[in-house]
Amino acid sequence: MPDNPITILLADDDLEDLELIETAISSLQPKAILHTVTTGKAVIQYLSNQPDGELPCIIILDYNMPELTGSQVLSIICGQKRYDHIPKIVLSTSNAPHYLQECLNNGATEYLVKPNNMAGLIRLAEKMLDYCGR
Repeated sequence: MPDNPITILLADDDLEDLELIETAISSLQPKAILHTVTTGKAVIQYLSNQPDGELPCIIILDYNMPELTGSQVLSIICGQKRYDHIPKIVLSTSNAPHYLQECLNNGATEYLVKPNNMAGLIRLAEKMLDYCGR
């Protein structure tokens, strides 16, 4: 587990999903700093304003967000070297193969389907936190 608090960027326009994912992550990593946004454009703005040394250890994107989808965000940030080292996870309620392939083609590290219960969310949070070296 890292000594310094980890920073996670979490983007989801569904406030209930956002809260549930935050709860799951915080239950496993109470010192994690979660920066939450609700639009794809807010993801780009947040990342653009962070110095290189203060970028999040993981970027978690909902697929279906206003302004820019998770996939569109990926296509913008994955062309920029400063974000290459950051795992990018897309969460979705859909397990449609074309969404999965689109996101992986645009640079997603993983595409995960949102579970429908807290136990599933905890397992998902564990998997995501592993990318931060918890």
